[in-house]
Amino acid sequence: MFDLMAVTKAMADETRVRILAALEGGELCVCQLTELVALSPSTVSKHLFLLSSARLIEGRKQGRWIYYRLAGTNAAKPVQDALKWLLENARERPRIQEDRKRLESILAIDTSELCGKQTKTTRKHAPSDNQCARSSP
Repeated sequence: MFDLMAVTKAMADETRVRILAALEGGELCVCQLTELVALSPSTVSKHLFLLSSARLIEGRKQGRWIYYRLAGTNAAKPVQDALKWLLENARERPRIQEDRKRLESILAIDTSELCGKQTKTTRKHAPSDNQCARSSP
């Protein structure tokens, strides 16, 4: 029952649905997702933590950056089914289509430049907060 409740809770938020839809195109850095949804790094981190806890996404660290992707074929069948249903129903939504266009321009920016810019902005508010180097809240 945990899987069902965790998955439904994780999918019951517009920002998390937007993140899942963005990841349908492939793996993305936390900084790219933060730029896409235009929220603070700590807020995006919390969303990623909930999606990861529900096993809807998987993360990996590469150097200073954390990259996320949709759960793979090794995910539990209910997770795979939920992702399939969600993505099929989200694709044609105007907000998701806007995000796809915006993501194209975000992907054109060098990751270290994008993450460096976010780190500088974040440091103005909290010197010890470096989202690009963190995997969870």
